[in-house]
Formats: sequence, structure tokens, C-alpha cells
Amino acid sequence: MSAPIASLSRVEVDYARGRALGPFDLSLDPGEIIALVGPSGCGKSTALRLLAGLEQPTQGFVSRLAGKGETAVVFQAPTLAPWLSARDNVALPLILAGVAKPAALAAADEALSKVGLGGALKARPGQLSGGMAMRASLARALVTRPRLLLLDEPFAALDEITRRTLADDVLTLAADSAPAVVFVTHNVEEAVYMARRVVVMTPGPGRMAGEVIINAPLQRPAGFRTTDTFRTAAEAVSNLLAAATERAA
Repeated sequence: MSAPIASLSRVEVDYARGRALGPFDLSLDPGEIIALVGPSGCGKSTALRLLAGLEQPTQGFVSRLAGKGETAVVFQAPTLAPWLSARDNVALPLILAGVAKPAALAAADEALSKVGLGGALKARPGQLSGGMAMRASLARALVTRPRLLLLDEPFAALDEITRRTLADDVLTLAADSAPAVVFVTHNVEEAVYMARRVVVMTPGPGRMAGEVIINAPLQRPAGFRTTDTFRTAAEAVSNLLAAATERAA
């Protein structure tokens, strides 16, 4: 059995205002897609920063097999360089890693084509819609073929139709390069649609309230949201959230 690509073991994170997370455990296998859901302030984004190596726990241990350059993070805001074209934004992490510019640009072109932006290579971020900018951010995250992909509510500011389209895009792209994925969201149905395993967190300081396994192909078939499998899983996640919130009240 493969070793976890990343794990959190009894981690706790304390800030000046108090404890934000923990104790909390999470283990992520290679190629696995996990969604973290929970109320605002429960520490979902804190857990993601620990997995990314952007923050250290106050207590506990973080293990990461993904080395430097093998982890990609997509935040809620696209964070694209406004003075660069979509093509140059996507090529940037490869160039910074020492890849020759022609090869980096060719890889960027391919990545942008995969997310439906092959016709917008020269467009700057200010010329892109919110959905297009997020597609460019996804292309930039995946162009390095990371082993670990961390998504921090990337669709929160988008309309429902765009969110659903991008959810399918992420699953298709993940199937292509098979990174392990952690997806943070407030949206129960989005979590169930995106993940193989949904981890429910308690109100802050976040702990694990439980988890729900979705037994369905990750390339979701048309109409998956109307199936008994989807509705049963969404109800189970909602019930865990409600129970956790009630206990914390």
C-alpha cells in the first residue's frame, strides 16, 4: 500500500485570538480527492495551509511526500499577475523552476487549451471573466503536474452554472495527471460532487466530526446530482454538520 502523500497528525494551531484548529488528523493517499467542509472559522483553510507547507502547527506533526515544486495551491481569488498574459502567467512556475522558456510556453499553451482557454492565450487577467480567470489559475496550478493539488474555495465567487462547469473541469484534469487533491468548500453538494471522501469539521477550533465516502466514479456521469447515491451522501454530510454544530452550541 502506498504511503500517504500528505498527512496531519494530531495537529493544533493557536493564534493570539485562540485556537483555530485541532486536534485534527487527516491522511491523503496518492490520487485521492478529499473535500473539507465545515462552518466558517472551523479551520478548513488553516488545515490546507499546513498541507501546503505555508504554515507550521503549534502542536502535532505534518508529513509531506510532495517535495518542492510538487505542490500547487489555488485560492479563492485567481492571483494572476495582471501585467502578464494568460499564457505567460501559466508558464511562470515552469520558468521559475528553470524550464527553458520555449518549452514552458508550449506547456502553458497545452494547459490553457485543456481548460478551454486556447483562444485567450494573449489575454491579460483584466480581460478575462471570473470563470476564465479561475480556469487560468487551474491551468497554472496543473502545468507543473503536481503530486498534491490544494483548492481553497476556488469557486466561491462564481455563479452556479460556472461552478458546476469548473467542477467537471477539475475532475477531468485530475484524472489526466492524478494528483492527490484537497478541496475546501462551504457547499455540501459541491463537496459530494467533487470528492471521493468528504471530511466534516466541527465549529472552531476545528476537529473531525465524521466523514462520508461517495461510492461512485470520479468522472461523474450526467445527472449524477439526481441519483440516490448523491442525495444520500449529501444528506449524510448535512446531518454530520448539523449534529456537530448542535453539540458546539
